[in-house]
Amino acid sequence: MLGRVIRVVFGFVVACLAAGLTIVLFVTTPAELANTPPNALTDALSSNGLLALAAATHSAVFSAPFALIGAVIGEWRQLAHWTYYAVVGIIIAGLGFLAQYMSEGSAQASIVNNYALVAFLTMGFVGGVIYWLLAGQFARRDMDPRTPEIIKPRSNDTPRAAPSKS
Repeated sequence: MLGRVIRVVFGFVVACLAAGLTIVLFVTTPAELANTPPNALTDALSSNGLLALAAATHSAVFSAPFALIGAVIGEWRQLAHWTYYAVVGIIIAGLGFLAQYMSEGSAQASIVNNYALVAFLTMGFVGGVIYWLLAGQFARRDMDPRTPEIIKPRSNDTPRAAPSKS
């Protein structure tokens, strides 16, 4: 049981880190990082790394209750396929996008655009798949193996002929 809890928490933490890095890569694209001059590359990587940690923290705070529900259902139902965790991640990211939209004031620019929506949904997909790689695919393996019950015939049971229907 403790091993299962550690596996789920570890998977959640690394999935949040991956989701944070994913959303940062939508802000500073890999092409921009590749075109960064060599003398500024260290600064660009460190600032993006810190931004990814901040984004991971925010995504962890928001998604923790939803991810806990998804993980409990996955463990309870022994769901070990990657699509379940990817869909759960996408749903959580969609809820995050919706929460961001609902918290906007009327005077500020809206988050509602295709680029932001794709960034959120990709973040959820990556987080879900990373969780599956580290924790979700082992949901079935923690269960006790079920051995079939073998019923032996009683020694005094003798086969009987069944009467024909004709």
